[in-house]
Amino acid sequence: MNYLALGDSYTIGEGVPIFDSFPYQTVQRLRSAGHAIEAPEIVAKTGWTTDELMNGIKNQQLLNTYSFVSVLIGVNNQYRGRDPQEYSKQFQSILELSINKAGNRPERVVVLSIPDWGCTPFAEGRDRNKISAEIDLFNSINQLGAIQYGVHYIEITKECRACLNDRTLVAADGLHPSGKEYAKWADQLSGAVVRHFK
Repeated sequence: MNYLALGDSYTIGEGVPIFDSFPYQTVQRLRSAGHAIEAPEIVAKTGWTTDELMNGIKNQQLLNTYSFVSVLIGVNNQYRGRDPQEYSKQFQSILELSINKAGNRPERVVVLSIPDWGCTPFAEGRDRNKISAEIDLFNSINQLGAIQYGVHYIEITKECRACLNDRTLVAADGLHPSGKEYAKWADQLSGAVVRHFK
């Protein structure tokens, strides 16, 4: 098996060792379950918005087909105050690219919802409710896109909000998830692969 992970700082695992990122933890879980899988191929960069991810995909030398693809993108669209309708259109283009890279098998693509950075220490002094409401809006858009394109959707945002009262779920930078939080995402993603991608 091989795995393409598309996204931004959350996919890279900003603030934690690379092996604590959710793509690497997903691969570790699949290997532990007896699946032969290569290290994840990651197209992601801290700060990327949907259009920047699209350009990153197009400028990368990728394989023709992957066993499965994960997509987690949109927090920087929200952070920069970008238009939700623009996000919707660009997110659909990313889903089309992802499905193509999954061998035109939408069932091999998994979208993860955007975490709520408004619950992190980094957001101290900001309008947390406004941030959360905007994250919810962007997640309603990517969830609708996932339904329309027939790809899997993993909701991680609600559980991520526990970091407001549990500092162990946040990396040392006070903004990004810790390896402990990423482990929860990896559990769900690897579980989806085992259940649905046989």
